[in-house]
Amino acid sequence: MTDPSLGPDELLTTTRSVRKRLDLDRPVPMELVRECLEIALQAPSGGNRQGWHWIVVTDPGLRARIGDYYRRSFQAYSRSGGSAGSLFQDDPARAEVQRRVSESAAYLGDHMGEVPVLVIPCIQVGAGGLPEGNQAGLWGSLLPAAWSYMLAARARGLGTAWTTLHLAYEGEVAELLGIPDDVRQGALVPTAYYTGDTFRPAPRAPLDEVLHLDRW
Repeated sequence: MTDPSLGPDELLTTTRSVRKRLDLDRPVPMELVRECLEIALQAPSGGNRQGWHWIVVTDPGLRARIGDYYRRSFQAYSRSGGSAGSLFQDDPARAEVQRRVSESAAYLGDHMGEVPVLVIPCIQVGAGGLPEGNQAGLWGSLLPAAWSYMLAARARGLGTAWTTLHLAYEGEVAELLGIPDDVRQGALVPTAYYTGDTFRPAPRAPLDEVLHLDRW
């Protein structure tokens, strides 16, 4: 059931990446996931092709295997120097935010395989594979739908996080789940009940630092 007091602005500004506050023990009914996906299917797609597919993984063994790939990828990422905790070290206020993000990301890296539902949004690319030119046109036909899924989940008391690190092992995950060669994965969205008591807007850089009118 959705929260009737949740207006669109609040929904959009308080849907956060939930990592440490995912309930790893409480099952998520498939009916609830289906509700969120039905809403996701209302998102736009190029030419109205609707070439998306959705892999919903609930099997414990499969989740554990995907979690292993995710953990390995996260460990490499955390050593790369480009992880969240390595950024903005010259800004004490922002560095503290990055430290918390890094800590929660590390937690999810260790526990991804325990999250009760893993959703992998995919897109059919055709026999020729990924296009050489307009990548935005392809992924723009999938990612809005994935975000709609996350918004719908938030409105139903579920926490999610947008992750892509498993794509370092996209081929292995595709083989594990039987994903055809002409279908590519766009993200990995862990989904579970939220154990916290607040959703709130995150700190962001001021709009005027990134807004450009008419010209750069």
